[in-house]
Amino acid sequence: MNTISNVSVVLPSLDPDEKLLAVVDGLLGAGFSDIILVNDGSKPENLHYFQTAEAHPEVTLLHHEHNRGKGAALKTAFRWFLENRPQAAGVVTVDGDNQHHPEDTKACVQAMLDTGTVVLGCRDFSLPHVPARSRFGNNTTRGVFKIFCGMSISDTQTGLRAIPTAAVKAFCEVSGDRFEYETNMLLAMKEQDIPYSEVKIRTVYIEENKSSHFRAVRDSVRIYSLILKHFFRYTLSSLLSAVVDEGVFAALSWGLQGVLSGLWLTAVPTVCARIISSLLNFFLNKKLVFHSKAATGGALLRYYCLAIPQLLAQLGLTHGVYLLLGIENHQTFLRAVIYAVVMVVLFIVSYVIQQRWVFRNHK
Repeated sequence: MNTISNVSVVLPSLDPDEKLLAVVDGLLGAGFSDIILVNDGSKPENLHYFQTAEAHPEVTLLHHEHNRGKGAALKTAFRWFLENRPQAAGVVTVDGDNQHHPEDTKACVQAMLDTGTVVLGCRDFSLPHVPARSRFGNNTTRGVFKIFCGMSISDTQTGLRAIPTAAVKAFCEVSGDRFEYETNMLLAMKEQDIPYSEVKIRTVYIEENKSSHFRAVRDSVRIYSLILKHFFRYTLSSLLSAVVDEGVFAALSWGLQGVLSGLWLTAVPTVCARIISSLLNFFLNKKLVFHSKAATGGALLRYYCLAIPQLLAQLGLTHGVYLLLGIENHQTFLRAVIYAVVMVVLFIVSYVIQQRWVFRNHK
């Protein structure tokens, strides 16, 4: 029977202080018997904290000669775990700043053992003692995850994660060496259909999280670029499809001169161009944007079930705004602005629907 004694604690640390020893003592007191501690290239004056922790027989200390980042430290511990604990049920990652209560760590581990899912220990950012920058950062990232990734995660930055062994293997292959690695883990859960759940934990901030090694600008750019990568690819896919649409239309319009005339000379190139460009857009989105494993036939049907109403919505909304604002035909600039706004809104709406419905891996 799996218990917390069959779960290893992964504890990465850089330039620790006495809080690291409090974390180790708390975990041992809570019943954990295997702690994998990683020194991620700490300064010489901080090494004695690792030596004190390593004196416990339950602690295995791993070293990076130079600072490589939290992601690299986690992967070092994960690989050591897989090589040396083949029969273990999984790991639980804990931060070394004493902001994760041992009982919360136990609760996450127990939930993992009960459900077989990755369990995220999630804080409550609505509490009054939460630093404003942390509240704003998490709420923003949570919203971006919801809209652009289709994932509902209460605490996107939590370092307390209980991970079954099968998922540990998958996470070893995830890219990233610094704080962006933890974001990549969440994205990998989406792309690889790794189930996850949440456990509410205490919301602890010591000295407003001043001991954090998170670099606000640089690490935020890394994280948001990862979250939005699918949207960037979706934009490029749409632009490429638009270029192909225009190219096919122009080529057919030129080639069919003398064969067709009047309405037919417009209709045939338009329909052919739209069919070719939409099929290109479909396959680009399926394979390169959303990495969908959904059946092609069903996804294609859903794609066109979205495309046709979207075209009608584009026409209806644009004309409706013209009427509502009383914009005349000769006011070309205003009409162009409204058309662009409507297109941007529908573009984002289409992205969300494609991600959550069209290319969802239906089981």
